[in-house]
Amino acid sequence: VQLQASGGGLVQAGGYLTLSCAASGVIFGINSMGWFRQAPGKQRELVARVTSYGSPTYADSTQGRFNVSRDLAKNTVTLEMNRLEQEDTAVYYCNLAVVEPGRPGIIDYWGQGTLVTVSS
Repeated sequence: VQLQASGGGLVQAGGYLTLSCAASGVIFGINSMGWFRQAPGKQRELVARVTSYGSPTYADSTQGRFNVSRDLAKNTVTLEMNRLEQEDTAVYYCNLAVVEPGRPGIIDYWGQGTLVTVSS
């Protein structure tokens, strides 16, 4: 399984960006697709994700500003980020959580990370 993310960049505070991620390869039972981020000196944290049933989950800090969506047919996930703040500066990672035959639990796959920088 491979995840290819795109859409990061530099934006001024108050602006917007859209991140996209496409999953390819042999994909079994999808549990969720979404985005995490890691700022310098901090742990990786959830930004937003969509479950296999289509239910979105957001971090408190992104609720109301970000919108996550999935295209089941294309195995893609998109993150629309609005009213960006300097605190949103981080490397954003696409995540695919699946259940695979013969392997216990939920397996996480990660994209290569895309940098989002929000300037003042």
